[in-house]
Amino acid sequence: MNIVCLDMEGVLVPEIWIAFSEESGIPELKRTTRDEPDYDKLMQWRIGILKERGLKLKDVQDTIAKIDPLPGAKEFLDELRATTQVIILSDTFEQFAKPLMEKLDWPTLFCNELVIDEEGYIADIKMRCEQSKLTTVRGLQSIGYDTIAAGDSYNDLDMILASKAGFLFRSTEQIKKDYPQLPAFEEYDEFLAAIKAAL
Repeated sequence: MNIVCLDMEGVLVPEIWIAFSEESGIPELKRTTRDEPDYDKLMQWRIGILKERGLKLKDVQDTIAKIDPLPGAKEFLDELRATTQVIILSDTFEQFAKPLMEKLDWPTLFCNELVIDEEGYIADIKMRCEQSKLTTVRGLQSIGYDTIAAGDSYNDLDMILASKAGFLFRSTEQIKKDYPQLPAFEEYDEFLAAIKAAL
């Protein structure tokens, strides 16, 4: 029995923080897990910048509401979900993901939670579990699933490497160079064909 585990940002939807960086005019918020492998460190740094600039959860959510899935992402996901089970494994947060999941017709999403203070600022993050993507893939394997995983960033590599088949999608040149054994795709049709071939 197969199950496909997909990263969300960069694979199905644009990077939330890049969109927010452009909307808010804060260029340093463009930094993502493609640049900083330590997700906790990255998020604490982002929280600090938001607080410093007086930006609250609602400011980020207002930007997310305007984000659409990447062109072709919904059709890709619809066809994949008609073929096999799919879970989106993301380091994003429940408070961010809802409008994006609605635009993708509510796929299953495993993500994390933000801690919000009384004034509406993001105070901290509450991760679902340690190494959430790898831990989830191993958990699925422990209950009888063969996992196929794909993503674009450093924080996806553990789940990709631990799976029966793994792919990079629209990743960086550096990651592709560091992991030449992983098939890398730029277009959804080739990506879908590779996943189906691995099922």
